[in-house]
Formats: sequence, structure tokens, C-alpha cells
Amino acid sequence: MQPADAFEERVLIFAPHGRDAQVMCSVLARDGFGCATVDNFDAFADSIATGAGAAIVAEEALQGAATGRLRAWLDGQPHWSDFPFVVLLTRSGGVPADGARARLGELGNVILLERPLNTQTLRSAALSALRARRRQYQARDLLLERERTAASLRQSQEALVHLNETLEARIEERTRALAQANDRLMNEVIERERVQQAMVQLQKMEAIGRLTGGMAHDFNNLLNVVQGSMDLILLMSKDEVAKSRAEVARRACQRGAKLTSQLLAFSRNQSLDLRPLDLATLFDGVRELVATSLGAGIALSFEVDMPAASVMADTNQMEMALLNLAINARDAMDGGGELRFHAGAATPPAGLLPAGDYVRIAVSDSGAGMAPEVAARVFEPFFTTKGVGKGTGLGLSQVYGMAQQSGGAARILSEQGVGTTVEIWLPAAKAGSAALPAAAPATAAAPRPGVRILVVEDDDFVRESMVESLEALGHTVAQAADGAAGLIELKRAAPDLVITDYLMPGMTGTELVLRARAELPGVPMIIATGYADMKAIEEVIEDDLLLRKPFQLAELAATVERALGKAGNETRPN
Repeated sequence: MQPADAFEERVLIFAPHGRDAQVMCSVLARDGFGCATVDNFDAFADSIATGAGAAIVAEEALQGAATGRLRAWLDGQPHWSDFPFVVLLTRSGGVPADGARARLGELGNVILLERPLNTQTLRSAALSALRARRRQYQARDLLLERERTAASLRQSQEALVHLNETLEARIEERTRALAQANDRLMNEVIERERVQQAMVQLQKMEAIGRLTGGMAHDFNNLLNVVQGSMDLILLMSKDEVAKSRAEVARRACQRGAKLTSQLLAFSRNQSLDLRPLDLATLFDGVRELVATSLGAGIALSFEVDMPAASVMADTNQMEMALLNLAINARDAMDGGGELRFHAGAATPPAGLLPAGDYVRIAVSDSGAGMAPEVAARVFEPFFTTKGVGKGTGLGLSQVYGMAQQSGGAARILSEQGVGTTVEIWLPAAKAGSAALPAAAPATAAAPRPGVRILVVEDDDFVRESMVESLEALGHTVAQAADGAAGLIELKRAAPDLVITDYLMPGMTGTELVLRARAELPGVPMIIATGYADMKAIEEVIEDDLLLRKPFQLAELAATVERALGKAGNETRPN
């Protein structure tokens, strides 16, 4: 018999057809998840009632099922409970069948996943569902603690009555002690509610960040295929009409790359170049651009309190953040008002940041302000109060992600009819630290023909695009669909250079690089990625040997030449 807490943490799997349930249970068990499978709806309802942290349900299991018992249990859940379900869809596009669709609303808290899905997606969905359930358990425990506290208070009041009857001389002293205890209790309850609200908000933003990071990774892969195809058309086509259309598509890819860059900034999966940044210099650099963007109807001021001279930040990201805030303020003030940029050393509010030295950069406008429910959502990606076509809803999310990734925080203070202040809190640069010199831009070199290159990429379309681009540059290219196949091909082809994707099933690009170096020491390596743990990559290769998707043909050629040049090896004949 399992203990109660084991039941509460287990994952129920209801996939009655085939071996899907056993396979998923095996995958989750390897990662330490407790799981159990059921083969009919009655057993499923009984198991949930007994205790579970989450349930994974195949769409076909909902077809024609009698859900009365389960619906009754869901309707009777305590008010702290919102049991999470992960529903595996089979139809293309993530749209459930009519029969299942009618029952999704009955389940309530549902995460939809479209099959086929990889093991990482399954683990991530199960972990997200269990996290949500654990937060519900914490809410339950808090309610129980409140009930125990209330019972303790009633007992104290009863003791007071007893003392009043037996010893009137102690009434005043006891009353005062109880009042103090009650004050402490209320303060603790208020503080716990505040911390709980902050944790719920943090959990929501973290979940959104994971979602946007995954979206950016997939979108970067798609953009890379389109970008590579357009570059090949521009390189090889003699049709001027086709080349002009390809140039239009290439510029659209660049806009898409900027969009994914903003998504990665929010999800904190973008590599930032953190250096000491002088705030007066930063304000001077953006002053003219901001003034041009605002127009003549808005009074603009910049102020830096000394000695808040510098912070640790990425210059390009900070300039983009300030410009985004200025444009948002302009729209809020409807073309007229006052916009103030201010920076100075300050102590963060309690709970916002760990102890340390910080600088507060505030952008304040005299606009209409926002309602509390709107202000609570402004940092979410794609949330905007502007009309269709007037904004992407990514400006403030980029500010939020940049601040978090820089070791700081961002928050918004707004009052309707008064105005809005957006605060960016960043770590202060240590005294005596100086900005590192910027790296010189890479110079394009004429590609060396006849180089043997191995491309390892799990996405078929991306791999095909990279192979065609490299062949167009005159190289001989071998390819593999994953890390294991790449090691086999490495021994067979003996390449002069290896280009590998980072995020692949089974073996990451960094693991492949380490294995490949052991097999063929001295062979240069390049890692391509659209979303990755940059620290893990930087541990095995230099930054200039990292291809960030989507990349252009010229970037691919220049990186290949840099890698071959660093290796210092002569190209071997075919």
C-alpha cells in the first residue's frame, strides 16, 4: 500500500489502445515520476478519487466514454483543487475530434499536446502538470494551517472567558496579550497571501517563458529553411523577377528573426553581452532617436543621479528597451504630455531581488494610466491594448526578459488618470570595472572548395537546406539525422569540419562535439542553434563558432572559414 503522498504525486496514464500507456509510463519512470496505468474509465475515475498529481489521457479514450463519475468528482473538488489533465490529440493542427471536444470542457484544467510527440515534450508536460498540482497542495496546506490557527484562537478566547470568571485582575493583561497575538496572526496571514500571490505570478511568467522559448526554437528552424532557400535563389537564379521576390522574402525572414529574438529575450534563452554600461552615455545615445520618435508635443527629460554611473547590461538590448518604453508612452499620452527618464542607485522593494547593489532606471509618462488588471498582464508576450496592426505586444515582454536575464527585474506602477512608470532594476557595475572592447566584425573570406563537411541536424528540412547551401559553396557534404548517426558517419566520412545542431533527441550538440573530438582530435566544430543553454555551448566552443538560427548564406560561409582557419589544417584532397 503506497503512502498518501505517493498517491498525490503519481501520474495516471489512460491510453487504452496499443502500448502507448506502458511506453509513456516507462519514459516517465526513468525520470523519477511515479505513474500508474488504467485501462477503462471507471478505473480511471476511481484512481483519481484515490489520489493523483496529474493525468495523461489519450483523445480516443474520451470517445463515447461515460464520464458521469469523473464529472461528479471534478464538480465536488475542494475549492483549492483544479486537477490537471494532459490530453494527447491525434488530429493534425491540434483540434480534437467532436466527441472528445465536447468532454474537454468537463475536464476543466487541460493541457493539449498533439501526437506524435517526443519524450522531452512528454516529460515537460508531465512536469508542468505536477508543478501546478503541487501549488494546489500548498494552497490546501495553507488553508488547513489557517483552520488550525483559527481553532487555536478560539481556544485562547475560551481560556480568556475562564480567566475572567476566576481572576478578574488578569483580564486586562490577558486581553492585551491576545490582541498582540491576533495582530501577529493577521500580519502573518497578510504576508503569506502577498508571498503566495508573488509566487503564483512568478510561476505564470515562468510557464509563459518556457512556452515562448519553445515557440522561438521551432520558428527559428522554419525561418532558417526559408532564409537558406532565398539565399540560394539570390546566388544561383538568373531571373531578376524571382531574385526580387526572393529579396522580399529574405527581408521578411529578418523581421521574423527580430520577432524570435524578442521572444527569446522574454523567455531568458537569449545570450546577452553583459558589460559595464555608463547610463549617461546610454541616455545620450538614445536621446535623439527617442525625441524623433515622440514628436514635438511631448516634453522629454533625462536625469542620472551620481554616483549611479554604470550597470551590468547589454547595450543593444537596453537601447531597444528604452525605445520600446518611449513608444508605448507616446501612445499612452496621445501625442502630448511629459516623458521622464531617470536613473539612480536605490534599494529594491522587499522580495523583488536578492540583497545587493542595484540601479533603478525609471521611465515615467503623464498618460492616462492603466487599470490594475491591465497592468498585471503587460509583461506577457503578445498582450497589447493597441488596435490590430499597431503593435506586436512584445515590447514590454522584451524589457521583462532582458532585465531578468541581466540579473535584475522589471515592474510597472500605474494609476489611472495619473500616469505610468516602468522600472528596470539592474545590478550596479563594480567600481573600477570597464567595458570590454567590442569584437571586430568578421571579414568574409573566399570559400575553399573541396572541404569535406559533416552536417548533423534532426530537422529534415533544416538539414536539407544546410546541405544544399554548403554544396553551393563548393563543399562535399555528408549528413546525419542525430548524434548517434553522426558518430557513425564521422568515422566513415572523416570530415574536415563538423556542423551540428544543439537541441537534438538523444544527444545534444555539445555532447556530440565532445565525443567527436575524442574520435577525431583537431577537427573543427560548429554548433547551430535557435534556442539553447548558451553556457553549455560556450563550455565546448568559442562564441564565433556558434551559428544562431536563422542565419544567412554569407554567415554560414564566414563561420565555416573561421572554423577552418582556427583549426590551422590544410584541406585534404577528395
